[in-house]
Amino acid sequence: MTVKRARDLAFSGIVLIAAAIWIFPLYWALTTSLRSENRIVSDAGVIIDELNFSAYLSVLSNSKLPMWYFNSVGTSLIITVIVLVTGMMCAYALSQLRFPGCKLLYLVVVASFMVPVPALYVAQFVLMSDLNLVNTWWGIILPQLIVPVVVIVYKQFFDAIPREMREAVLLDGGGEFTLLFKLYLPLNWGITAALAIITFISAWNNFFWPFLIATSENMMTIPVGITQVNDSFGVAYARMMALALLAAAPVIIGYLVFQKRVTEAVMISAGVKG
Repeated sequence: MTVKRARDLAFSGIVLIAAAIWIFPLYWALTTSLRSENRIVSDAGVIIDELNFSAYLSVLSNSKLPMWYFNSVGTSLIITVIVLVTGMMCAYALSQLRFPGCKLLYLVVVASFMVPVPALYVAQFVLMSDLNLVNTWWGIILPQLIVPVVVIVYKQFFDAIPREMREAVLLDGGGEFTLLFKLYLPLNWGITAALAIITFISAWNNFFWPFLIATSENMMTIPVGITQVNDSFGVAYARMMALALLAAAPVIIGYLVFQKRVTEAVMISAGVKG
């Protein structure tokens, strides 16, 4: 066996071990959710030897999971659309237009990375309270619309487009919106798709802000709603795991379907922040 072959086998083994360590909690959750409560207490085996779907049926019928799904999907979609549209328009203005304070505004956008998001929660909560938006969709949505990485990524892309294309459209009578949505946007569908996926997942997984602003179960999102399982069921491990897996299923499926785009978005975000 050559040295290169041995090195490749060792690397493959390390990757397999790391993958097994990563996937084991999900496997344990699945095994637990497919057992009866009595089996969970009396038998701590890790082999799936029982297919008991009562925990899933109980969660779907005795909790407000459908409402939590609706809230999460609705707020995440609205956040994604608004963040992409406003971020794209802001980046276009910073990249292609010349106006007083342009460079200062861009420095403010870049400097916003230095401000930890939790540091703004108190001020945001007071503002939402003054606007009577506590326990509403817009109370959940508005503070999550500030995503500077989207502006920076779009600006970097717009800066790379030859200005001759812009001048040609302007000579033909096109306006700024024509340039943005009919020329620049079609050229960066890949970046837009990647940013849309990562923005949606981030909004879906956000826990702390929806936890603060949603004061009733009917307004809770999935990450907040699953914390109510103990209040509803007591200590019920199978139902807790079933609820956790149902809550994570859209993100897992989305990642498996759009894995390439998600990876691209993470690399873009990491490159900007680095």
